[in-house]
Amino acid sequence: MELQETGAVRDEAETVLRAWHAYEVRRGGSPVIDFDCCPVDGQAEPAESRLGVYRQLSALRERVGGCLAERLDADLAYLGALLGERRPLNEYVQVTQGCSTAGWPEEHVLEVGEKAREAVAGLGIGWGAATVAELDEAEGLLDLGDAPDAIRKATDELEPAVRAATGSMAPFELDIETAHVDAYWAYWLDGAGNRVRMRLNMRNAVFTEVGARRFALHEVLGHGLQSSSWTEAAKDVVPWVRLMSVHALQQVLLEGLAQALPLFVAPDDQALTVRVRLDHYIQLVRAELHLGLEDGVPLRELADHARKRVPWWKESTIADLLTDRGHPQLRTYLWSYPAGIDWFVHLAEADPGTGRKVLQAAYSAPLTPADLASLWPDGPPIGGPGR
Repeated sequence: MELQETGAVRDEAETVLRAWHAYEVRRGGSPVIDFDCCPVDGQAEPAESRLGVYRQLSALRERVGGCLAERLDADLAYLGALLGERRPLNEYVQVTQGCSTAGWPEEHVLEVGEKAREAVAGLGIGWGAATVAELDEAEGLLDLGDAPDAIRKATDELEPAVRAATGSMAPFELDIETAHVDAYWAYWLDGAGNRVRMRLNMRNAVFTEVGARRFALHEVLGHGLQSSSWTEAAKDVVPWVRLMSVHALQQVLLEGLAQALPLFVAPDDQALTVRVRLDHYIQLVRAELHLGLEDGVPLRELADHARKRVPWWKESTIADLLTDRGHPQLRTYLWSYPAGIDWFVHLAEADPGTGRKVLQAAYSAPLTPADLASLWPDGPPIGGPGR
């Protein structure tokens, strides 16, 4: 009876989440559902209000425990933020992303930065204002019209290695679209069932030959194949909500593994490894800004710190980084990037058997940070050991 009750609450919760998603989309807000692992026929009727959704989710939360309760807590925390709540950052991220915001000591940030410098230098590129421009040039710039075919080609070439590492046999269909959006992202993947959609934001994207391989791994074979794999798992009885949202507890897994995936499946690809090392460092710097805002550090100090850490960042880039971290959704979601990549880079340098175990589990179910820690108890604290 308890299992039946949990299943009934999960189904009710999914109905409420679909209505909330339809409400946000209708009013031009951020989507609530980013990947639907159990698509249904027809369009959901939009909810009447955020407050109504909050009341419905709260009532459902009182009826369950376990992973379903954790997911409903995440939904309620994010919805509460949309309604005007502003929880302390650590509490907000703990409930939504499932990890702390303890952060990393400066020594660790500098050590990761030194590895990034060495990796970039290995390609004959210096560290300064022109680093990324020179790196893009070295990676082989692509014309806009060539990008979709290059990404599809890279996906076909890398797919066998990803399937071997993860054990996934799930099918997927890929659609690639272009968009012009004033947002932080250059590439975005969403979808339903076994159908995935990759959007290229022409406002921010730079296309290179290496970038095609990088985002084939990150977006298509990372997020896309992983989510399609969860769709296959969801055809059996599962206890988790089958609607993925960036404010929920699987996001550290999704963003962490997607960023570090080249280290597991293409470790000899120097150009891809350089990007992972650079991304690792940049995400830790972004985490410093995230925490600095919470601590009330003056904006000019944060901007100066960012420019010192990453000399190719423009004022407009730094302004966007700071602005994004004040948004109710991005205040939680963007923390998943540094928390995730730091843990998965460490995993890639650990015992290969542990890495295989984690990757295969990660393509079987939407794991939380607690699940990841249980698979690798000797791993570093997710979200950092503290500053």
